[in-house]
Amino acid sequence: MKILLSHLALDALLPDIAKVMGSLPFECVSFEHAVSSGRRDFDVAFVSRDVTGLSTKHELAPSLQACYKVLDESPNLRWVHIHSAGADREIYVRLNAKGVEIATSSGANAEVVAQTALAGLLALSRKFPELVHAMHAKKWAPLLGSQLPPDLKGQTALLVGWGPIAQRVAQFLSVLGLRLKVVRQKLPAQHEVKLGAGSSQPEMLTFETIDQALPSTDWVILMCPLTDTTRGLINAQRLNLLPPGAGLVNVARGEVVVEKDLIDALQNGALGSAYLDVFEHEPLAQTSPLWSLPNVIVTPHSAGFSAGNEARVSQMFLDNLAKWALEAKKAVLQSDASRL
Repeated sequence: MKILLSHLALDALLPDIAKVMGSLPFECVSFEHAVSSGRRDFDVAFVSRDVTGLSTKHELAPSLQACYKVLDESPNLRWVHIHSAGADREIYVRLNAKGVEIATSSGANAEVVAQTALAGLLALSRKFPELVHAMHAKKWAPLLGSQLPPDLKGQTALLVGWGPIAQRVAQFLSVLGLRLKVVRQKLPAQHEVKLGAGSSQPEMLTFETIDQALPSTDWVILMCPLTDTTRGLINAQRLNLLPPGAGLVNVARGEVVVEKDLIDALQNGALGSAYLDVFEHEPLAQTSPLWSLPNVIVTPHSAGFSAGNEARVSQMFLDNLAKWALEAKKAVLQSDASRL
């Protein structure tokens, strides 16, 4: 088995890979060597965070383009493990269409993203964007009178998605006393998550009924994958269904929101505030009004960044590699048995 991974990952993981592979013959080759040598005979690839670097899925550094070219041109490639939770980059869509299995690292950064989503909601609810703008203007502007923030307890949050991130956010918000509604593909036979003693289970909805939930929603929190169903889900029509002062948190994908409609809603008061970690095009253009709107927090697609992610993602890769190795061993045994 020929395994493709970055030079950094190779240095860090080679002893673990050898342990996983056991008696099976294998060779590890770095992306850097594959690019320079022209080798394309790989069976497995691990795309760790350092391979992607500062590139976004819209703007690729030449080094990342070269790595993707190796993946595209490897005819024996059967499985690619990626560091991200989503597999909507064009390269992975292409590989998957050719029969290559794409394994994501969904869940590796779920706790971190959930904490970030919570931090964004809390910052908006306490009007931190306005306070920070006042701070930069050296203006003493206490939140009094009409500026008093409403209590979070008793408000309603609509969680779009029900993966590991959303389930953790639901636990956080339940502790804070918010009412929860969840939008997901299909209604379950029973709830998968217990939110704690004294907490009521969230109301489960489907995407077909999301419009009915929006007029009573104080917070929309987007934590869903990008699919045909979710692309452009939050548009002008749905933003206008929200009550005055409602807030939006997006830690999903930028394309889930129609960005022009979002900007209009934030500027005309149809939407009270927004925390945005993802955008239709990344990096966000310097000319975007989102940078300077006083009711917006913008972060550079970094909601899931944390020092512990590398180890969690690497372990996921090793666990999957162990499954592949087991299947390979079975194939060898069956081949040996057939020759007896």
